[in-house]
Amino acid sequence: MSLSWKEAEHNFISFLKIEKSLSLNSVEAYLNDVTKLRDYLSEKRPGLMPAEVRYDDIRAFIVDSFADSARTQARMISGIRAFFRFLSIEGEIKDNPATLLESPKLGLKLPQVLSLEEIDRIIDSIDLSKPEGHRNRAIIETLYSCGLRVSELINLRMTDIHRKEGYIMVTGKGNKQRLVPVGTKALKEIDHYLEKRRHLPQTADQNVLFLNRNGYQLTRVMVFTIIKRLATTAGIKKKISPHTFRHSFATHLVERGADLRAVQEMLGHESITTTEIYTHLDRGYLRETLNSFHPRSEKKITK
Repeated sequence: MSLSWKEAEHNFISFLKIEKSLSLNSVEAYLNDVTKLRDYLSEKRPGLMPAEVRYDDIRAFIVDSFADSARTQARMISGIRAFFRFLSIEGEIKDNPATLLESPKLGLKLPQVLSLEEIDRIIDSIDLSKPEGHRNRAIIETLYSCGLRVSELINLRMTDIHRKEGYIMVTGKGNKQRLVPVGTKALKEIDHYLEKRRHLPQTADQNVLFLNRNGYQLTRVMVFTIIKRLATTAGIKKKISPHTFRHSFATHLVERGADLRAVQEMLGHESITTTEIYTHLDRGYLRETLNSFHPRSEKKITK
């Protein structure tokens, strides 16, 4: 007997969590895509089971539903593909109706990057007389020194810091752990913060590194808020987030000749192709240099 939508979605969630080790955010995004398809088909073809869905059904959903950007379309198609791939693996369907789906072509979207001068401005703008001052400095230095995702930052624990070896243990996507080098500047700022941290209220888990003023673990939203406020104080006009420091970390390494495989390892990218976006950033810098200084270029600088 064919699975109902509810049963298929429940099993799909388990598959994504257990076998694919996806984060809760990723699981929710995939499920949201499938839910939209299910709701659409329940109106167009009431009673249709997941195993009865055909390519034309999915295609009609795509045509009728997508008024968003190409990037949003590509993400949703990816979620639908994953769902029917799962049904195929489970033997629920013989022919995968999503196989012929084509994602829209996406142009290369280069991430926002801060210069070293801009990062220094943000750090220098932090008021160390305030209780959270040293913590915020340690957060910025750790993000930039190690190229962490915001989820990795807020989940750092005291026991993850290995000072003698100069590494921190980072728990990334899918609970995969990796060792990342940490600079002396970041370690120094963490130590300054820990001196102040001792005066925070004692809560259940004191092993968590970065805490709020009540002694509890920082949230992702709080880190976003901290960085936006600091950027405003520093007069940074760029639209930045915690991820901007990760992009800046990788870009600055590649621009200075770091091996791409080493950068991939530090960032925790599964595929080298994900890391290769930073070679495009570097090429952009080289191209601008050529346009500015080559004698055949119309943009060359005249002195």
